Amino acid sequence: MSKEHGSLSINSENIFPIIKKWLYSDHDIFVRELVSNGSDAITKLKKLDVMGEYQISDDNKFRIDVILDAKKKTLTFIDNGIGMTEDEVKQYINQLAFSGAEDFLAKYKDKTSNDQIIGHFGLGFYSAFMVATRVDINTLSFQPDAVPVHWECDGGTEYDMSVGTYAQRGTEIILHIEDKDNKEFLNPTKIKDIIEKYCSFMPVEIFFTDVNEKKEPQKDENGEVVIEVPQPLNDTNPLWNKHPNDCTEDEYKSFYRKVFMDYKEPLFWIHLNMDYPFNLKGILYFPKLSTSFDTIEGAIKLYNNQVYVADNIKEVIPEFLLLLKGVIDCPDLPLNVSRSFLQNDGFVQKISDYITKKVADKLSGMFKTERESYEKYWDDISPFIKFGYLKDEKFKKKIKDYFLFKTLDGKYEALNDYLEANKEHVENTVYYVSDELQQAQYVSLFKQQGLDAVILTHPIDQPFVTSLEHDLENKVKFLRIDSDLTDALKSSEVQDEETTKATTDALTELFKKALSNDGLKVNVESLKSEELSSMITLSEETRRMQEMTKMYGMYGFDPKMFENGETLVLNSNNKLVQYLLENKDNEEKSAIIHKFCEQLYDLAMISHKPLASEAMTRFINRSNEIMMELTK
Repeated sequence: MSKEHGSLSINSENIFPIIKKWLYSDHDIFVRELVSNGSDAITKLKKLDVMGEYQISDDNKFRIDVILDAKKKTLTFIDNGIGMTEDEVKQYINQLAFSGAEDFLAKYKDKTSNDQIIGHFGLGFYSAFMVATRVDINTLSFQPDAVPVHWECDGGTEYDMSVGTYAQRGTEIILHIEDKDNKEFLNPTKIKDIIEKYCSFMPVEIFFTDVNEKKEPQKDENGEVVIEVPQPLNDTNPLWNKHPNDCTEDEYKSFYRKVFMDYKEPLFWIHLNMDYPFNLKGILYFPKLSTSFDTIEGAIKLYNNQVYVADNIKEVIPEFLLLLKGVIDCPDLPLNVSRSFLQNDGFVQKISDYITKKVADKLSGMFKTERESYEKYWDDISPFIKFGYLKDEKFKKKIKDYFLFKTLDGKYEALNDYLEANKEHVENTVYYVSDELQQAQYVSLFKQQGLDAVILTHPIDQPFVTSLEHDLENKVKFLRIDSDLTDALKSSEVQDEETTKATTDALTELFKKALSNDGLKVNVESLKSEELSSMITLSEETRRMQEMTKMYGMYGFDPKMFENGETLVLNSNNKLVQYLLENKDNEEKSAIIHKFCEQLYDLAMISHKPLASEAMTRFINRSNEIMMELTK
């Protein structure tokens, strides 16, 4: 072969700026591309061996080497795979299968992220020019009597190719790094981090060498120099490739810690292993979720043949599963297309459906056969399950019968069991507590009367119960414990309507005057508990509207429309309320009577929601004044 100088077969003045602009948002992706190419070259040789077209010797150890020489400003990638002949270099390197830059941009202009293996475009090698001013290739094919080839290009559309001197089978790619904008890629720590990010589970061992690193010789306890055996940076047989029956609990936990750097143990996990109608393996972990979605940082890492692609690709992984942590490896995924195609691709939808089904099957299986464990995990996994119920119709259908509700005494009951247990007191109604401390007065009142309620304290619970009511065709109603007074809390002694009205009118007038609030709503009830003097109720509908306007800023609604919708409930069986009623017209006691009214209102409000700062200051000062009155 004579020395050849030519132009790359592309209809563009320069393809490289286009590659830089459209294909790669992160420049470090070139490491993945070049290492992946090396892995592919080795895989091809192994296939030839299986087919009987090539015999791999017993002492042949396949590997990929990444060598950094910061002084010479070079980064080299070496594989001992299939290698290339002169014709193959012309085919795979000199020709780019594009009709031109315009066609390229039209097809791939939405590719602005690093979410796929660009090597599938036939452009993986050219990612090197993102950081290199010149690239050299030295390669020798596996074929008998093959001639080594040397190729070099400075990032333009011209190249030089000649007979090389490379003496070992495989390919060596040398990147001459420009240190002006890409100095970071001459840093050994940076390169190792990139390899670990993208190539931690590549099927071929990867070794990194920093030729400028000065190492002190290691010695044993006798002072003898110990020869260090280089260790690969990757694990060529990740846990997800093993059969679930062959994996131990310690291995699952160790893998979780290694991949996610999370030293809190996962609750449990699902091992995915499917060969038909598509190939998919992976492990999904249920981490201990926090109380707010704002702080949840799940990560589902997508791999293609053990090569890292990206985190959290929503087109493949249902959105609600992104609260989990895990790895999914799907070699059949069509990564050589845009995300807009992924969204409409039937095959991708089947993958998503399969993952959803496996998660639902795991949870329903635990509910049926591992109820004790399911209850133990419920507080942690319920936000995830409820989020899935709201976001994914297929998941909703599979999980709708497997919800638990934690009751006031700490038991976990299915919805039907709760309704059955409480039907004597209330029918088709679920009372709930959203803040156990804030609503402690109401909780105590319920317990005194043998009533039960469920604990719903997570932000997702409100939209969840609204959706659940709709799906149950409003046959079951969820009411916060302070939304209304159930008849079970009221005394069985019935006052005549005229007396009740007179009492209510008198106390309403007294409290409106004392609180300087003409819009105050007052209701007088005869409660079974004589100790309780006052409480605040707010209709469930009004509260939900308040929360929706705060959360979503609903267009066209003034949040003030739903403010101050509370009703002050006074217990006519309480001695303090009776005292107020008896002395409401006593001029000598008017000052203390007004203070009592304000105090009862604030006490009721404190059990309903936090007082504003000014109101709390007045409450504290008034409390001190009332106590001082008692000392006189």
